[in-house]
Amino acid sequence: MLASVCPAVGQAWELREVPTPVPGPGEVLIRVHASGLCRNDVWLTDGTYPYPPIEPTIVGHEPAGEVVEVGAGVTSRRVGDRVGATWIQGGCGSCDHCRLNLPVTGITGMNCVSPAMTGLTRPGGHAEYLAVPASSTVLLPDALSYEMAAPLLCAGYTSWSALRAGNPQPHERVAVLGIGGLGHLAVQFSRACGFETVAVTSSPDKTELARGLGADHVVSDGEGLAKIGGADVVVVTGTSYGAAAECLSGLRVNGRMVLATIDPAGSFTIDPSRQFFAKGQTILGATHNGLPYLVEALDLAASGAVTAHIEVFPKEEIAEAVDRVAAGDVRFRAVVTY
Repeated sequence: MLASVCPAVGQAWELREVPTPVPGPGEVLIRVHASGLCRNDVWLTDGTYPYPPIEPTIVGHEPAGEVVEVGAGVTSRRVGDRVGATWIQGGCGSCDHCRLNLPVTGITGMNCVSPAMTGLTRPGGHAEYLAVPASSTVLLPDALSYEMAAPLLCAGYTSWSALRAGNPQPHERVAVLGIGGLGHLAVQFSRACGFETVAVTSSPDKTELARGLGADHVVSDGEGLAKIGGADVVVVTGTSYGAAAECLSGLRVNGRMVLATIDPAGSFTIDPSRQFFAKGQTILGATHNGLPYLVEALDLAASGAVTAHIEVFPKEEIAEAVDRVAAGDVRFRAVVTY
């Protein structure tokens, strides 16, 4: 099969012929039709994050395709099923975290001592075929194309999980900090649920775009958010924890701030002058919080309430796609077809 392979840290990805995987017990073989290209994929191969222990190095955790073979013991999936695969396949089963017997979520991936993760510890989705546990897949709605489904498998899953973690109530206001790959979806999710929604972006060129996504208000920072009365829930989808900390000035009393992304260089700090202790506020972390949330996100997209803004690249242009994602030159999600 053909796969997009990174030869070594910092080198350009290239198409290569590699062996087609064979599904083991409990696994399905997916003919990948579209795979989202996440900024984290780039960071995994350019040296920002530890280089994946995969040979050959095939990353990618937003693959959507068709089941073409099922391994022994699989009863939940059939040949012909349209599916998406998530980045967390499972835990080791024996470490302290796994002994808690919690549902397999992104928390498993970050706390298990030896997790199985698509595109991080196991071969990823930037290939024509991918073998993964059937339990780590979800069925795709018929109304959703593979290209449109792919970014929902990480970006959509993340932003919807973050909104759910913030637990906004019917009378409350939601703010989304950062209008990018995650944020443009978070704004739409919030509006689809009927919440008054504020987009917080320092990019003037995104003001009208944010309004078109459904934002009732657009401000540039926490001070601007405070001036319009603040928000009860702030969903942080950008990668600057400094900007997130600054946005605390616009978080209402008893409000919740949800950190849904990774800042690879900075840290989240609370200015003592904000008297955080006296405001009843909560800082939450959110990741992929369970496959039922992913199903909800996919269903909202299939209904037309949420639409990922994508740029599609054929697999032959993988190097260009990676370069553009690295440069922040894609609005908003890159999807590669295989």
